[in-house]
Amino acid sequence: MDHTLPESLAAIRGGALNGRSAGLDLVKWTAILSMVADHLRYLWPSADGLFVVGRLAFPLFCLVIACHVSRAQPGALYTAANARYLSWMLAFSVLAEGPYRWLDNGSHTLNVMPTLTLGLLVAWGVKHPQPAARIVGLGSAGLALVFGDRLMYGLPGVLLPAACLMLWSRGRPGWLVPCLLAMGANLTNSWLWAHPWQPFSLLVLATAAMALPLGLRMLAYQGASIVPVGRWA
Repeated sequence: MDHTLPESLAAIRGGALNGRSAGLDLVKWTAILSMVADHLRYLWPSADGLFVVGRLAFPLFCLVIACHVSRAQPGALYTAANARYLSWMLAFSVLAEGPYRWLDNGSHTLNVMPTLTLGLLVAWGVKHPQPAARIVGLGSAGLALVFGDRLMYGLPGVLLPAACLMLWSRGRPGWLVPCLLAMGANLTNSWLWAHPWQPFSLLVLATAAMALPLGLRMLAYQGASIVPVGRWA
């Protein structure tokens, strides 16, 4: 398992130089398709298995955020790319709320984008040494702690992108925290929290935990090129 970490890091850094990483595109496509499969439950409520497949999506999106953050040199925070990235995250945090309410009007949480946006800010705080980055990162984690019940996947979800950065800095011991956070993020679901030892719940948690190891395997992929995932995603 250890050899996957340097291979995936090399693939990400190569993508930063060449402008494209086939492995990262593979992760993005898997995250998008598993998310779509999860949302198809609103058309077929009896398809419970799609909920399990959907547990891959959030950890993989967090891994994608960690990949983008890891590409930058420490201290390279105030860049046009980062400003554009944060602007799109904030914009879709707002734009996604209406469709989300229409799709699930009984939810007590916001759509997933605010969680991912706060996760990006925390990851920047871990990556970059500027006091502003650290303050904003800590503040974002504090907001998640206070308002975790309003955030999809709660505090564990906000911390997950930053924890994914540890996968490349600590090797094998770094697996434990991100995988536990991926499981903890799903336990913010009230039914899963109330029934953690049900076979279905165990399958859900196992899928969430395996998402990151699977994602790192995909990041190391350097075979035939994958159809790029553009900014539309």
